[in-house]
Amino acid sequence: MTNPATSAVRQRSGKCRADTITMAHGSGGKAMRDLIDDVFVSTFDNDELSKLEDQARFSLGSLSNAGDRLALTTDSYVVDPLFFPGGDIGKLAITGTVNDLAVGGAIPLYLTCGMIIEEGMLVDELRTITASMRMTADKAGVKIVTGDTKVVPRGAADKLFINTAGVGVIPAGVNIASHRAQPGDIVIINGFVGDHGAAIVDARGEMALQNTIETDCQPLNGLIQSMLEACPDIHCMRDATRGGIATVLNEFAETSGVCIRLNENALPVREEVRGMCEILGLDPLYLANEGKLVAIVPPESAQDVLEVMRQHPTGENSAIIATVDASPASTVILSTLFGGERIVDMLVGEQLPRIC
Repeated sequence: MTNPATSAVRQRSGKCRADTITMAHGSGGKAMRDLIDDVFVSTFDNDELSKLEDQARFSLGSLSNAGDRLALTTDSYVVDPLFFPGGDIGKLAITGTVNDLAVGGAIPLYLTCGMIIEEGMLVDELRTITASMRMTADKAGVKIVTGDTKVVPRGAADKLFINTAGVGVIPAGVNIASHRAQPGDIVIINGFVGDHGAAIVDARGEMALQNTIETDCQPLNGLIQSMLEACPDIHCMRDATRGGIATVLNEFAETSGVCIRLNENALPVREEVRGMCEILGLDPLYLANEGKLVAIVPPESAQDVLEVMRQHPTGENSAIIATVDASPASTVILSTLFGGERIVDMLVGEQLPRIC
């Protein structure tokens, strides 16, 4: 009989039988072990995670075969509410980290998961969130290989905070960077903007609005790999999360020292989102997204990239929205629906708190 203490894969010890999280679930004892085994290990199960070491271990040879550089990112998720139309904090955590790797040209491979849980949270809610994380990770083709759990007293958190870190490999020849935008380049987005921010506003129920807007939260690594096959020399790319596409375009313009001319007529915005923005005095350019990327590509490759994007499920509504000029440098200028122009600046303050 195998000795559990020396087995390469430790046997799971038990089941979490409590209805709510207590401080005992963070004590390091049996209650914590049962919670981790029952809720996390059984859901995220894979060869690396099941060893339950303090770190996951990988072959350097297998990583170097996939590319010539490692990519590493981390992010924390504190969305309110935890569940919203089309998603939840777990789906958001996996998607956000996968996309942060992918927009740099990396192939996402492995994720970590750190959870800070408030005493009193329902265990069934935690099960639902971890199941959503596993489903999203499977869709993105990544594994959750190590993690950490902390429990804090009531009032010290807002039910649940999640931190995820991700590791990926960047193939040789891929050089996506925010300083590479050049005059003549074309700016493309993969669909409607502002859906996530609008869905969060609706989910809070503070505005008494009735709509059917769902979050756009989705992994983008499959789409990006198709884009790189069509154009290995994509100059810039970033997912437009907090601060919306206005923030991303300003970052590109400032870092590259160029002018980006944005065409409002070409910008894909759902009528429901546009209507909500008009009622609340918001601007779709600054609304958060969790499944939208902004890419800057050489002009000779723009149509090829656009066609490939529209053939992918996460890019069916892709559109060319802007061009890159030399001057005025470090500026984003919007050609409005009414034929005028205005400068689009960085977001000042916080338009929508707690959206990711």
